[in-house]
Amino acid sequence: MSEVPDELRYTKEHEWIRIEGDNVVIGVTDYAQDALTDVVWVELPEIGAVVGSMESFASVESVKSVSEIYAPVSGEVLEVNDSLEDSPEQINEDPYGNGWICKMAISDPAELVDLLDGATYRSLIEE
Repeated sequence: MSEVPDELRYTKEHEWIRIEGDNVVIGVTDYAQDALTDVVWVELPEIGAVVGSMESFASVESVKSVSEIYAPVSGEVLEVNDSLEDSPEQINEDPYGNGWICKMAISDPAELVDLLDGATYRSLIEE
């Protein structure tokens, strides 16, 4: 059973988002990292990049496949988790903590209502 923290919001593509004022922290869910298996490489987004909601802006490579990471909301990338370049396995070990991908400034807070809450995401992955 995958961990699904209730305080986060989720996409159907298995990204999570933590709201911190006008900014958000983004990562991949426990369910996604488990499906990927061992993460061996991460392509982080560029700081300053402006991305649209559900636009591919990063990728994660595992021993099994390469998966695109989609921006759950529109905005500008403010910070990336550089430690993933040397230790991509943090995504497997701590997907909701040290395995975060980036921080973004939200350009349209109304997009947050389109994200799934914990209960809805949990029912999606249990299907």
